[in-house]
Amino acid sequence: MTDFENALEIRNLTKNYDGFSVDNISFDVPKGSIMGFIGQNGAGKTTTIKLILNIITRDKGTINVFGLDNIKNEQEIKNYISAVFDDIPFHDDLTAKHIGIILSDIFPEWNTATYTNYLDRFSLPRNKHIGKFSKGMKMKLQIAAALSHNAKLLIMDEATSGLDPVVRNEILDIFLEYLQDESNSILFSSHITTDIEKIADSITFIDKGNILLSGYKDDIVENHAVIKCKKSDLELIDKADIVSSKLTDFNAEVMVFDKNKCLKKYSGLTFDNTNVEEIMLYYTMQRKNTKSV
Repeated sequence: MTDFENALEIRNLTKNYDGFSVDNISFDVPKGSIMGFIGQNGAGKTTTIKLILNIITRDKGTINVFGLDNIKNEQEIKNYISAVFDDIPFHDDLTAKHIGIILSDIFPEWNTATYTNYLDRFSLPRNKHIGKFSKGMKMKLQIAAALSHNAKLLIMDEATSGLDPVVRNEILDIFLEYLQDESNSILFSSHITTDIEKIADSITFIDKGNILLSGYKDDIVENHAVIKCKKSDLELIDKADIVSSKLTDFNAEVMVFDKNKCLKKYSGLTFDNTNVEEIMLYYTMQRKNTKSV
């Protein structure tokens, strides 16, 4: 692989289905970072990941992984990518030992010692059929395999969905360890915003196949705020400053996207800090309100 600034670069990516499209999306995953790829179920996260992996064919746009085209250089790229899905791709009749043997023949840089160490760390049995594993054990097995062939980009599709908090935290800590090597990167697709808050450096928010936000997580959270005011005070706030609002009979909660500017413009109103989940909620409401107008 040549040197690269971004582990992943997506430009004007489009995929059309009957009734749904990933619509002209663009974003980067900087090398050495974790990108949280967030959105509701059905927002387009899995479709985008399948396009990156060339499981489905794009209609338009470009995808570069490690600076290489994901179709022209597919084989070289896939030697250094690991993808972990919500549903385990291994047959129920196989064992962890079988998986190690099979993958050692597929990946030129497979490391049996690393794989064995992860099996021990996760307390995974070598000879038990995968079909008898719990959901958490299956996810740990996928991750053990994913981290054992010198992958430089991990692509995680809802990898912590449905897991109990203890297992989720254990897996998130593994991801942070993986990022200690600054040449490694992660695209972490999830609708669980608390996981994104914990580990992501940047976020890309997709909704109904469109990118609504993309950038460094801390900047996005810092730039947004919620104004809490009386419903009658809404007329004081310029609509151009508003993401969307929630109204009750007498009160309003209004998200703005430029907190510093709005603190000066509306100094008499109350501002609350926000988080990734709340930002996601208000942008989703914005699109619903726009569609209904």
